[in-house]
Amino acid sequence: MALVTGLAAPMTPIIAQPRAGQQSGAAEKPEIRGRVVTGYQGWFRAPGDGTDQGWVHWGGRRQFPQRRSTVDMWPDMSEYTSAEKFPTPYRHADGSVAHVFSSAHPRTVRRHFEWMRDYGIGGAMQQRFVTGTRSAARRASLDRVLANTRAASRATGTPWALMYDLSGLKAGEIRTLLFKDIRRLIVEEKILQDPYYLHHDGKPLIAVWGVGFRVNRNYSVEESIELVELLQNDRDLGGNAVMLGVPYWWRENVRDAEGHERFHELLRRVEIVSPWSVGRVRDPRTAASRVDQVLRPDLAWTRRAGNAYLPVISPGFSWVNLQRSRGVADLPAYEAIPRLDGAFLWSQAVAAKQAGAEMIYVAMFDEVDEATCIFKVTNDPPVNGTDGERFISYGDNVPSDHYLWLTGEISRMLRGETPTRERMPRRRAVR
Repeated sequence: MALVTGLAAPMTPIIAQPRAGQQSGAAEKPEIRGRVVTGYQGWFRAPGDGTDQGWVHWGGRRQFPQRRSTVDMWPDMSEYTSAEKFPTPYRHADGSVAHVFSSAHPRTVRRHFEWMRDYGIGGAMQQRFVTGTRSAARRASLDRVLANTRAASRATGTPWALMYDLSGLKAGEIRTLLFKDIRRLIVEEKILQDPYYLHHDGKPLIAVWGVGFRVNRNYSVEESIELVELLQNDRDLGGNAVMLGVPYWWRENVRDAEGHERFHELLRRVEIVSPWSVGRVRDPRTAASRVDQVLRPDLAWTRRAGNAYLPVISPGFSWVNLQRSRGVADLPAYEAIPRLDGAFLWSQAVAAKQAGAEMIYVAMFDEVDEATCIFKVTNDPPVNGTDGERFISYGDNVPSDHYLWLTGEISRMLRGETPTRERMPRRRAVR
C-alpha cells in the first residue's frame, strides 16, 4: 500500500495519553452521544483457554486443519504475556511460532480495553450472538467473555453496552432464546448497574443488530417489534433505550432491506437507528458522495421520528481465507476494500461529521476474520500458509497501533476539539 503523506516515521511507537475529560462523568451514566464507540466481537477461542471449544474464529471447524485459517490479518502479540499466547501451526519468517490470543482470557480483554482508553476511544459494544445461547457450553463461554468485558470496563473506566446479534436465528427464537437471556443478564446478573454502562438520554442502552435485512433472516419484523416492546416497557427489565442495527438502505426500504410494510413503524419506536455500511461504501469518493445522498436524509428522517442516528464506519475489508475455508471456488481478492493507510476510515468519519452525526460506530475493534479490525495487527504475519493462503497487514510503513490512534483522532473531531478536515491528520512522532 502507498504511504499517505504526513504519517509518522515507519513503526514509530506512539502511545497516546488518555484524553482529558474523555471519561469524565462516566460513573454517572455515560452517554453514547458525543462518543465514537467500537464493536467488540470477543469471539476468539483457543485450545487450552478453559472453554474446550478449540480454535473458534481462528480456523475452520474449530481447528487449524492443514494450517487452514479463517482470518486475513494476524494480531500483533508482542505486548501479550506468555499466559495469553496460544501457539499455532503457523510460523513467522524467522521460523518462530506464530501465537494468537483467546477472548476468554481476562487479561487479554482488559488489555484491549486499556487500548481503547489510552487512545481515546469512547466505548465498546460487546457483541453477543443469540445463537450461542442454544447450548449451555456455548452460553457459558459467552458469559465468560461478558464477565471479562465488565471487569475490564470497571478497571479502565471504558464504557460498554450490550449488543445482541440476531444472525442465524430461526423463526420464534427471539422469544425462546433472547427473551430468556436478556432477562437473566438484567435481572440476575445486573449488567445495567455496571458503573460504566452506556446510556442514551438517561436510559441504559441495549443494541440489537440484524433487523429488517432482506436475506438470511428467518425471524420476522413482528418478532422484532415484540422484542423492542419488551426492552422498553417490561417492568422487570426497566425502561431501556434500544438501538437497532439495520440495512444501509433502510430509509427507502429497498436493496439490502426487506421491504416489510411495518419496518418503518418499528424504527419510529426505537431510540437509535444504526445502518450497516460495511461493503456499501468502498472508497473515499463514495463516502463523500453519501453526505447528501444518504447521511443527511437519514438524519432528517430520524429527527422527524424523534430518535437518534448512529452511522457505521469501517477501515477496510478482506475475507479471502474465510471464504476459502467455506469452500468458495471463485475467491475474491485480498484487500477487496483497501484501507489506504487510514484515508478510507477518515473519509467516512468526515462524511458523518459533515452530515451532522453526534455519535459514530466503528466496525470493528478485533474482527480479523474480515479484516475490519482497528486493534494492533502485525507487519510480520505467518508465511507458511497453504494453497495460496496468506495474511495481510496494515502496511509496511504503518505502525500496528495506527488505527487505534486514528480512531482517537476521529473522536476528537466528532467532539469538535479539532477541525473537520478532509485530509487525514498528521501523526507526530514521539522522540
